[in-house]
Amino acid sequence: MRIRLAALLTLTCAPALFAQGQSGAAGAHAPNAVAQTFLHFGQPYGGWLLMAFDSIPESRYGFKPTPIQRSIGDIAQHLESANYGLCALIGGSPHATTAKDSLADTIKSRWPKDTLIARVRASLMSCAATIGRLTDAQLADEMTIPSPDGPITVVRARYLMLLITDLAEHYAQLAGYMRELGLTPPSALPSRR
Repeated sequence: MRIRLAALLTLTCAPALFAQGQSGAAGAHAPNAVAQTFLHFGQPYGGWLLMAFDSIPESRYGFKPTPIQRSIGDIAQHLESANYGLCALIGGSPHATTAKDSLADTIKSRWPKDTLIARVRASLMSCAATIGRLTDAQLADEMTIPSPDGPITVVRARYLMLLITDLAEHYAQLAGYMRELGLTPPSALPSRR
């Protein structure tokens, strides 16, 4: 019953995570229609990730299919960090860190389930706000980034694509873990429409 209630709450709340700034995406000539398309494309992955983390028992957060893979707690901790990092590059302000943020990733990945979920949710909401402020013209802004062969120039849209790809990749990873644990991933649940 708890999983069904959590699923229902997440399905009703998940659109809000990525819905900021939707009003500008309605028109074909909106100044941020492309940015909003990315926002809408990423929406299900953020919602499914939150539902997945919520439906996995806390006692299984240390689970990983093989020793070399990330645990479920590691995935949650990584997502929070990656979301903030990518969204700062997309155009948001850097995440205001606290003393807890400076702890080793191996410690943060063992935080209580509720703490990890809240932190992932906050990072998704921060990214939604960042993307909601973008204009399509900003997606073409050039940025210089370091690389092993020296600085390279990329466009801002690169990081928006990396964010959505990262969410999709880690959802697929988590869905595989859930199947190994005998759980049904959120995207495989029957639609309630």
